[in-house]
Amino acid sequence: MLRVVSGAPSDEELAALTAVVAALSQQGPRRRRPAPVGAWASHADGHRRPLQPGPGGWRASGRFA
Repeated sequence: MLRVVSGAPSDEELAALTAVVAALSQQGPRRRRPAPVGAWASHADGHRRPLQPGPGGWRASGRFA
């Protein structure tokens, strides 16, 4: 399982290394996929263009304008 390729570790060092490797192997997958963000919670909507007064301005101020 483990092989020492250089140096001469003590028995305590090998035991510590074995304990760390065993603990890490017991954990599940560390990375999770990010949760998809719904369209209404999108932060991009806070960065839309300024409002334009005039005919049709209310329609241009909406989402996806």
